[in-house]
Amino acid sequence: MSDFDVIVIGAGPVGENAADRVVRGGLTVAIVERELVGGECSYWACMPTKALLRSGAALRAARQVPGAREAVTGDLDVAAVLRRRDAFASNWNDEGQVSWLESAGIPLYRGHGRISAARVVEVTGADGTITTLTARHAVIVATGSGALVPDIEGLRDAKPWTSRETVAAKEVPARLAIIGGGVVASEMATAFSQLGSSVTMLARDGVLHMQEPFVGEMVAVSLQDKGVSVRIGAEAGSVKRNDDGTVSVTLTDGEQVEADELLVAIGRTPNTQDLGLENIGLTPGAWLTVDDTMRVDGVDGWLYAAGDVNRRVLLTHQGKYQARAVGDVIVARAKGEPVDDAPWGRHAATADERAVPQVVFTDPEIASVGLTAAKAEEAGLRIRVVDYDLAATAGSALHAEGYRGHARMVVDEDRKVIVGFTLVGPDVAEMIHAATIAVAGEVPIDRLWHAVPAFPTVSEVWLRLLEAYGR
Repeated sequence: MSDFDVIVIGAGPVGENAADRVVRGGLTVAIVERELVGGECSYWACMPTKALLRSGAALRAARQVPGAREAVTGDLDVAAVLRRRDAFASNWNDEGQVSWLESAGIPLYRGHGRISAARVVEVTGADGTITTLTARHAVIVATGSGALVPDIEGLRDAKPWTSRETVAAKEVPARLAIIGGGVVASEMATAFSQLGSSVTMLARDGVLHMQEPFVGEMVAVSLQDKGVSVRIGAEAGSVKRNDDGTVSVTLTDGEQVEADELLVAIGRTPNTQDLGLENIGLTPGAWLTVDDTMRVDGVDGWLYAAGDVNRRVLLTHQGKYQARAVGDVIVARAKGEPVDDAPWGRHAATADERAVPQVVFTDPEIASVGLTAAKAEEAGLRIRVVDYDLAATAGSALHAEGYRGHARMVVDEDRKVIVGFTLVGPDVAEMIHAATIAVAGEVPIDRLWHAVPAFPTVSEVWLRLLEAYGR
């Protein structure tokens, strides 16, 4: 069988979720994957990176609590950390994910998928065999993104690490240089410094500069306390891989940075270079622009794109959110059912613009949702910003000795609802969903007074922020 209602190109979390929604809706679907089923998140991003980071976080947590601190007798077991990382990456074997596809009734076509015409996808297998698939209703592109390697002199010839090589590293380099100051750069600086690397971070634009200003400041100080050389404003002018295998980075001011490995973490590029977009009037290598139901602009209604490839939000959980919407809307359109694409409707990915949660697993952790104060002002909102020292809650003192943290609430003064929320501190990741509900649900400030935080928890910060805001 080569005819399906829907064809999904890309079997990462986004493609899997989209295909699952299509099947649950009663349509047939095939999924195409050229690498491992489960995608970037399962093998080279979310899961293995957090496994790398978690052991160090647990050790730090123990050392911050008297009684537990005295029981800690050594440093991290690097080999054990890497073994745990490998386990969470399923040892780069996708048998489990393939079994799930089979159980869900989703046929898998292994190979490189290219769109050859409207609703037609050609899959080239490892042996060169071409299989032609035809979709009756829709094709979903869920091919994700790859690491961006900029045009710095000598960089490509030096064979730098990207996020993939870093996450899958079998050995910890004695010296690691990082070009970038964003999420990947900050998390890997945290991970490899705690694993024993001497880390130099070349953060031209600052550390986590897309977050609230205090976020980058706190993370930079923490990294420096751990021995990381954080070079704000430093820019790589050229790179050379030396005869002994080491790497030399020459900065634009002439200074040289020497390292055993170099990680480039400055952004992402869409995996659309060899997708056949030229066959349907689109530009190869470009991001795919979509509406709120993930339907691609410039194509006659049958092509959809979900996840990183549409550049709305480059986060796995948000891509899966889009996937659920796109799977459901394709089913609705195929069956002639009503489409609910109004803001916050079943078939609209409204949260992409208004209520995106994100966690950065540095030390301290960063958890945020919605708009920063600067972004809210850019959007033309009349806002009030309320800040509170997270360490001033009773729960934080119990949680860890020397707890350092901060909380910020951004309120739309015209509607009296929260539009942004940021937490910095140990283990704040597990606190962010309450703020996500408040932002997505547009819960009025007056009603939030009745959501009483349990005592003594760090979540008492909600009460303190509301008190600072005033009734």
